[in-house]
Amino acid sequence: MPNAATVPDIEKAPFGQADGQDVDLYTLTNANGLVLKVMTYGAAITQLWLPDRQGRSADVVLGFDDLAGYLNANPYFGVTVGRVANRIRNATFTLEGHTYRVAANDHGNHLHGGVKGWDKVVWTATTSRSPDGPVLTLRYLSKDGEEGYPGTVTAEVSYTLSNSNQLKIAMRATTDRTTLVNMAQHSYFNLAGEAAGSVAEHVLRLDAAAYTPGDPVIPTGEVKPVAGTPFDFTTAKPVGRDLKAAGGTPIGYDHNFVVDGPPAAMRPVALLREPGSGRVLRLASNQPGVQFYTGNYLDGSAIGKGGRPYRQYAGLCLETQVFPDAINVDAWRDQVILSPGQTYAHDMLLTFATE
Repeated sequence: MPNAATVPDIEKAPFGQADGQDVDLYTLTNANGLVLKVMTYGAAITQLWLPDRQGRSADVVLGFDDLAGYLNANPYFGVTVGRVANRIRNATFTLEGHTYRVAANDHGNHLHGGVKGWDKVVWTATTSRSPDGPVLTLRYLSKDGEEGYPGTVTAEVSYTLSNSNQLKIAMRATTDRTTLVNMAQHSYFNLAGEAAGSVAEHVLRLDAAAYTPGDPVIPTGEVKPVAGTPFDFTTAKPVGRDLKAAGGTPIGYDHNFVVDGPPAAMRPVALLREPGSGRVLRLASNQPGVQFYTGNYLDGSAIGKGGRPYRQYAGLCLETQVFPDAINVDAWRDQVILSPGQTYAHDMLLTFATE
């Protein structure tokens, strides 16, 4: 494996243009040779290279070889989603007595910030070095009225690739007017390697004894125990075991789980293992929920890295978040409202290992 003495820990390279702005690609390398690539378009993770139990590295996130793929037919591969990730029912919400209508870009509902959410803009980047490892910080100013939302929001996401083989993701936002914020990191993982096919044999444990059922995908406000259902991952099991029983159109998991423990505390969320390679991912976060999605909508039309099509279940997402449609559920509203003087703070800690 490379070491810190031979590999520069932060590199920058041009990656094309979007909206007449230059897009840059940053490569972060830790002391053990783990490699993370992030571009300024969408503040997106484009590559993540991890060793298997034999020390052979593979890229474990779905994506494209060049910017064109992300500009054309991107199913949110690796991006930072905002202003509000996931769905808002009927693309409508009421805030401080005013009714807002936002883009109905998903079967009459609002999805992932609208037609041009934060995943489709160019962020500004700065780099630094922490005692833990290289750091990339990206910032975006979302103007009042953008995609129909009130308030000017200053958003930031930082990626730290630590020398202890952890990826620390810190998302922050402030506003000058009461608004909604729910940022999410939308990487699709395949720990066997991004070209390895289905994730059905991955073994997943979720620290979630309850989930929020929907009709079909937007929660109704109900919270149900997972026990006795296909949604019970409290004991680790193969992702594919109950996949068909999860239902949906298309079939698969696309559900919000209620993470055990205090909703604002940093705590375990998921443990994902890939038996063939021995790669292991542990996820912790300080968010109340996590969207577990099995790439149900991938149909081969997205031509990924190396010119290979990504088919159904080629990757899975573990998107820590506030609950979908929180603004329209009285018991959840406060999760998603951000007021002047407050700071939205969303932390994720991904720990990588082999077994």
